[in-house]
Amino acid sequence: MTDIVNGLGRTTAYGALGIVLLILGIVLVDVLTPGRLGRLIWEERNRNASVLLSSALLGIGGIVFTSIWTTYDDFAKGLVSTAAFGMLGLLLMAVAFLVVDLVTPGRLGATLVEPEPHPAVWVTAACNLAVAAVVSASIA
Repeated sequence: MTDIVNGLGRTTAYGALGIVLLILGIVLVDVLTPGRLGRLIWEERNRNASVLLSSALLGIGGIVFTSIWTTYDDFAKGLVSTAAFGMLGLLLMAVAFLVVDLVTPGRLGATLVEPEPHPAVWVTAACNLAVAAVVSASIA
């Protein structure tokens, strides 16, 4: 019974941390793109913004999953490493976004929230997932 209670406590802690990291991912995408992300997706039904945000959330989720899956036996150390790798993933996604913005014409953030579908959103989404895969693979 103690194992179950322990497991529930750890799951709650990792789940809360995962939710915080996902919220930070939403904030990051909102900061990098013009307009209010919530309004763009839920009111204006902007597909570009939803694909971009979805890729960031899937990427962070993958990093958190990998970090938990390969976690240390020490719960506190595992929780800290999950937070650290999650934050690093967010930072690297932001850097990758800014690099893509530098090497492509126009303002990437504005392009990605245009009402008409734009191929740049798929490139940026793939970049998010690729960065998350690199971070996930580096977790030992």
